[in-house]
Amino acid sequence: MTLKKKASKKDRIKSTHTEMMHSVGSEAGTVEASADGASEITFPVVGIGASAGGLAAIERFLAAMPPATESGMAFVLVQHLDPDHKSILLDLIKKYTRMQAFKIEDGMRVQPNCIYVIPPKKDLALLHGRLHLMEPSAPRGLRLPIDYFFRSLAEDQHERAICIVLSGTGTDGTLGIKSIKGEGGMAMVQSPESASYDGMPGSAISTGLVDYVLPPDKMPEQLISFAQHAFDRHQLPVTDFVPAITDSFEKVFIILRSNTGHDFSQYKKNTVFRRIQRRMAVSQIDDIEDYARYLQANPMEVETLFRDLLIGVTNFFRDPKAFVALNEKVIPHLFERKQPGGSVRVWVPACSTGEEAYSLAILLQEHSDSLKQGHKIQVFATDIDDQAIEKARAGLYPESIAADVSKARLAHFFTKEDSAYRIRKNIRDLVVFAKQDIIKDPPFSKVDMISCRNLLIYMEPKLQKKIMPMFYYALNRDGYLFLGTSETIGEFVELFSSEDKKWKLYLRRSDVTPRAAYSPYVPPSIMVSKAPQAIQPDANVGRADIRDLAERALLDEYTPPSAFINAEFDVLYIHGRTGLYLELAPGEPSLNLLRMAREELRPGLAAAVRKAVAQKATVRYDGLQFKANGDTHLVNLLVQPVTKQEAAKGIVMVIFEELPPESYPVSEKANGEIYDKDRRISELQHELVTTKEYFQATTEELETTNEELKSTNEEMQSSNEEMQSTNEELETSREELQSVNEELVTVNTELQKKIEELDQVNNDMNNLLAGTGIGTIFVDHKLIIQRFTPAAAKVINLIPTDVGRPVGHIVPRLTTYDSLDRDIKIVLDTLVPREEEVRTRDGQWYLMRIQPYRTVRNVIEGAVLTFVDITEQKRIRDALREKETQLRLLVENMGDVISRLSPDGVYLYVSSSCRRLLGFEPEDLLGTRLFGYIHPDDVESVKQTLNAAVVSHNAEFRSEARMRCKSGDYVRVEIVFRTLYAENGSITELQSSYRDISNRSKLEADDAKKK
Repeated sequence: MTLKKKASKKDRIKSTHTEMMHSVGSEAGTVEASADGASEITFPVVGIGASAGGLAAIERFLAAMPPATESGMAFVLVQHLDPDHKSILLDLIKKYTRMQAFKIEDGMRVQPNCIYVIPPKKDLALLHGRLHLMEPSAPRGLRLPIDYFFRSLAEDQHERAICIVLSGTGTDGTLGIKSIKGEGGMAMVQSPESASYDGMPGSAISTGLVDYVLPPDKMPEQLISFAQHAFDRHQLPVTDFVPAITDSFEKVFIILRSNTGHDFSQYKKNTVFRRIQRRMAVSQIDDIEDYARYLQANPMEVETLFRDLLIGVTNFFRDPKAFVALNEKVIPHLFERKQPGGSVRVWVPACSTGEEAYSLAILLQEHSDSLKQGHKIQVFATDIDDQAIEKARAGLYPESIAADVSKARLAHFFTKEDSAYRIRKNIRDLVVFAKQDIIKDPPFSKVDMISCRNLLIYMEPKLQKKIMPMFYYALNRDGYLFLGTSETIGEFVELFSSEDKKWKLYLRRSDVTPRAAYSPYVPPSIMVSKAPQAIQPDANVGRADIRDLAERALLDEYTPPSAFINAEFDVLYIHGRTGLYLELAPGEPSLNLLRMAREELRPGLAAAVRKAVAQKATVRYDGLQFKANGDTHLVNLLVQPVTKQEAAKGIVMVIFEELPPESYPVSEKANGEIYDKDRRISELQHELVTTKEYFQATTEELETTNEELKSTNEEMQSSNEEMQSTNEELETSREELQSVNEELVTVNTELQKKIEELDQVNNDMNNLLAGTGIGTIFVDHKLIIQRFTPAAAKVINLIPTDVGRPVGHIVPRLTTYDSLDRDIKIVLDTLVPREEEVRTRDGQWYLMRIQPYRTVRNVIEGAVLTFVDITEQKRIRDALREKETQLRLLVENMGDVISRLSPDGVYLYVSSSCRRLLGFEPEDLLGTRLFGYIHPDDVESVKQTLNAAVVSHNAEFRSEARMRCKSGDYVRVEIVFRTLYAENGSITELQSSYRDISNRSKLEADDAKKK
């Protein structure tokens, strides 16, 4: 069914497209009904993404499509368009293709051999073969319509999805290509050297997932060839593979294993076979045996097939609701079980290019920052693809990740580099990437969580049974397992309990015991046995209270005064009476131990604490002398780090053991002071050592001060990061401007095309007007000349500089006409065209027409004057008029009556000869019927003769009849009829003549009597 060309209204477009769907859809293999009633399409759908410079590439692509070949594919064109500008892209591409082209309407079903163009200010999605227009969620400048559609295309069409990325700036389309390839589709990209802007093609090629890199005019041939190999041949399901075909696939597995070291025979057959068949289609090989031989001869194809089999569909925070559930139900528990400063360990097998590993690191870091307890985070991310690992380590991702990562996280955890985002160093340092084959390499151990999403779905059950016990072994007690939405723990419900069934969060069960140790090469045999129930002590509350009271009494009575401090000498807790050794210093209150200690104790105290912290051992200084309340006292100082409890890490206990006066070795007293020569020497030596240690402590304090300066420097760096964040915001604004610039480039390209078309139309119009020789003048409402053709200068004295002058100021070359201004005004007032024959001074005649100038919107914006040269027609018409006069005089002088009749016999013209023959004036007969003057006996014969003349062509028919005269008498006449025809063959009138044959009748009657 042919589509109507002019279908301007929405409902007409839909009805036209529906008619075409019924016609095309009736062909075998185009539309099928699924079990749930939704129609499924069985032909490939090609998504074409373009931005700045893309119009020229689209034209080259469509122009290269074979005109005599139906591709059997549907094409959906997504381009960056200005949301405030009406796009003319549809009109432009129609010139380059024979395929039906449509502007997409919501709910429109795609059909083969058709092109669908996205309208401005819309995102596009595909569901069950129908196109749906969506309101953009991202602000202008951050929209990624190509990625949005490519992802939707991949999810809906799977291996029938094909994407093409053409010229454009930015990275839109890159993430969409990953989705297409992840579902087994095909990706084609314009070669950068042939693109006006190579940003989008270059970003797509950098993924390493592109099948073809070609200039636009080479793409259609390769595209059709791929489709013929991939979709036109019969695809056998796995269950239908004959042994010979299965053997050939196993040969492919052997070649892969020998070249890469990885065995794919335990992966799900359907997935692996589809990927192999897709590579066969790209290589244009139909037979699996031939492809196996091709692999043996081409190591590069082995590597390419290996990469195709490893394609993982991954992106930041994939399945956002799953990560929300993870952040709410799992991550807080990971930190609750850890002491301040403890480590949280996470393993991400099959990490691909690192998006999921970094997503988890971001969530963990956010929670750690909120707690501010100095937890250490370690994320181990592994994969068998070394190229993917290298990309993950680089941490550089296209700017299109903005569709998956919030603006706040982009600003906080990423830095902007050209058209890409790089993960910040503080997040990068949390993740350790390593190459690992989960099937044969040992796993990580003692991890708090494993995130293995969308890996198990590609493995056979036998391999899954090996993986799940390994995960159980790797997890800590009460560790978590995070799987993909399509995965499950299967039969291993005794190893894991479900925390969230919808988002596949599982908790490692602690009431099972592995009977055999795990070996990385032999799956562990997990035998489940219930742990014995804990025996509840038969104790009452009273005894517990007595014990607590006893411990407190002993501490108060026999424990010396002590203080608990941190490494910065800040007092955390004081036990007993310490007023003899400590007191609040004057000035601003402070709980710093050194400021509170007696002056004589400070050097020794500082040295002892620093020495104990550095050596992580107990330090004891005996016999330190100090003055308090006017008396001299001796004290033993004991400094000991608290190491037995994890929660007390970094805390130091300072014990003051006062010596009783009886223990002082006294020899003599001087001025109330204790004095002993030997002891004094020993004290001085001890004081010297203490002073040295104090100076050492002072040095360490200086180093601490230096550290504080470093900390200040870090704060400055933090301020610098804030400035960098501001710069990133400016960069975001620049990106928005760049996006707007892309849209303007697209609009400018369309307008440039439109200008070229208008130039062509203008040239055609000028040549048409000049070729016809018709003088034309255009005037506005004020009778100002807007433009004119050269032929008009022959009628009115016009020169090029007269444009912009009133037409009344120009002297016409007419001799018989002087009311031009008045007639133009009358036409503008009444909107009724006017015609007039005018004569120039040189004797030329023109037919002047004045009519309103109407726009396409039916708005009157002036008048148009045309002058058609009718000099020759006028001369011929005058000559004909003269001949007609002469002929009329000849007819008037003849005895015969000449008349013109309508086909039904009504008089249109009668010559004046009827006066002599019938006595009637010619005016008496006009409008009357011929048969009213024929004798009743002769009417029938005259009718027959007239009818014969009507059906005949260019022949005369004669009849004799009696005609009534004005006097009432009848005269016998001979009537001759001849038919006159128009150019289209229709009868215009009949010519008739009447001749008096009364005398001839009498003679014939006399002759008859004589005989």
